[in-house]
Amino acid sequence: MSRPARALPPWLAHALRAQRGPVSRSAVVRGALGGGPLLLAAVLAGRPTVGVVAAIGAMFAGINDRPGSRRASVGRIGGPALAGAAGLVVGTYTGDHLAAVLLTLLLTGLGLVAGAVSALGPVGSAVGTQLLVGAAVGAGMPLPEPGWLRALAFLAGAGWLLALRLALPTPGSFAGDFRLDFRFDGERHAVAAVYDAVAALLDAAGSPTATARRAALTAALDQAQDALAGPRLRRYASSAAERRLHAQYAAALPLAEAATALAWAEQAVPARASEGPRRLAAAVRDNASTGPLPAPARSAPALRALDDALLNAAEAFDRADGGDLHGRRRSRAARVRTVLGARGREYGTRVALCFGASAAIAQALHHARWYGQHEHWYWLPATAVFLVKPDLGPLASRVLSRAAGTVLGALLFAGLAALLPRPEGLVALVAACGALIPVATRHFAAQTAVVTVLVLALVMAGGEPQASVGRIAETLLACGLVLVVGHLPLPGPRGDAIRARLTEAGAAAQTYLDHVLGGSDDRAARWALRREAYRTLAEARTAIALASAELPPLARHADGADETAATLERLVDTTTACAVHLDDTGRLDSPHIRRLTELRDELARRRPRVDLRLPRLPAVTG
Repeated sequence: MSRPARALPPWLAHALRAQRGPVSRSAVVRGALGGGPLLLAAVLAGRPTVGVVAAIGAMFAGINDRPGSRRASVGRIGGPALAGAAGLVVGTYTGDHLAAVLLTLLLTGLGLVAGAVSALGPVGSAVGTQLLVGAAVGAGMPLPEPGWLRALAFLAGAGWLLALRLALPTPGSFAGDFRLDFRFDGERHAVAAVYDAVAALLDAAGSPTATARRAALTAALDQAQDALAGPRLRRYASSAAERRLHAQYAAALPLAEAATALAWAEQAVPARASEGPRRLAAAVRDNASTGPLPAPARSAPALRALDDALLNAAEAFDRADGGDLHGRRRSRAARVRTVLGARGREYGTRVALCFGASAAIAQALHHARWYGQHEHWYWLPATAVFLVKPDLGPLASRVLSRAAGTVLGALLFAGLAALLPRPEGLVALVAACGALIPVATRHFAAQTAVVTVLVLALVMAGGEPQASVGRIAETLLACGLVLVVGHLPLPGPRGDAIRARLTEAGAAAQTYLDHVLGGSDDRAARWALRREAYRTLAEARTAIALASAELPPLARHADGADETAATLERLVDTTTACAVHLDDTGRLDSPHIRRLTELRDELARRRPRVDLRLPRLPAVTG
């Protein structure tokens, strides 16, 4: 009898797993046109160090240049770039005028603030990261330019890549109406993906894959919402094409609601039911009319709701008079609570300890002349910042990937530096690495290797000698430091960040349930509350998955959290089914009441672990 193969531990499996999906050719072109031409222009002008800072700004903008709409890319690239420029100014002037001890204390406090801001989400994490890296580079990379000029050069580099993102057409732009497709590249595909996800959920109704399809629908709605809700000069959509996209997104919400109710019933639906959403997806993608839509049978409340949603969608597509995105509108007070809450405190403390300790060690080595002829000491604290970022994977996985990527990149650069002519060879290497960043983002180790080669090329272009061996040693030192600090016991119970996310998700689910059971006729508010409930649950699920893949001393603090999140998801699914049933009949029947009662009792059993408010159910019998 053969012995079953042992599964890899989660942290190691995560380190060996790469992301899948197509690579954006336009992102590769933007990367090649980013830092390389800026460095070349600066070298020709006799100011190579200005080109180095500009290329670093373009490099970070390239890392943040993720798939999505042009409008969303403004905040995703511009916000972190402003933070990086501010960090450069602070680091430059404090590094020139403060003693080592005071500088370390200042950087530690900056790490606390940046870490807390990172709790706001992916953009907040990028803002905190570039703020700290900018401060480390400003203080630890001696350059002839003053701080304000470094900041302008950094912003120029990031702004150049952002301008390329806004100006260059994406693949497929010339297939249809160039003006419309050029302006709305990511938006149109994101909205079409929502209708495809609705169709996939209808096909999976009554099968074991229905839960995964519902999660995919949530992700598609989140992406479309973000794509359409980016920064704008005016509050509302300013063109007919944009209003049409808003109307098409809004028309998908009742379809998603009906499809979720059908999946909740755990019964297969006729194949004809998914044809309508697929035709709507094609109409969005091709910017065409819907044509006739097949009507599903109207034998159940959810099927009737699906048929009504299809009719409303056909009218909305023809009318194209805009529509509310029903997205989250987080107030300033809510953002402050997140920063000062459990998530902000826990992450901020970790970042402050890692960043402060790494800066202190780097300065001690610098003043002890361990660097020899190298005057730069920024690498150690900058490496610690990337290692302590939780959205890049579990801690052990990040450390392993960072160490492997740095060793590979440093050795590769050492070989290339001995062969390439200077400075033209270094400029070509920077351009090549910029083009490889969109490809390398599939895996943290690959991204680290590309960024290592790029930064070492920039440092050498700025006049410093080859420093591969020192960078390897500093990276390994930073890896050891972050591993130790990441497992240190901190004041308060561990896992507060996970509990805080579950508490937020529970509150959102309760608010949605109260609205549905309260008999309100405001469907727009209901859809907004439903979107917020599913979105907070998806964020909690992501955080729980990362925490569960840590080493056992950290992973055990997430025990039971995934089951609680699953129970809350079933509660939101059931609430959606109740909303659809109430629209059709005006009352709840026994299956809905029974399922709500079971979920309430299950949450009551989990209440000691998570601060959840138990749902209030109507006093109705079947």
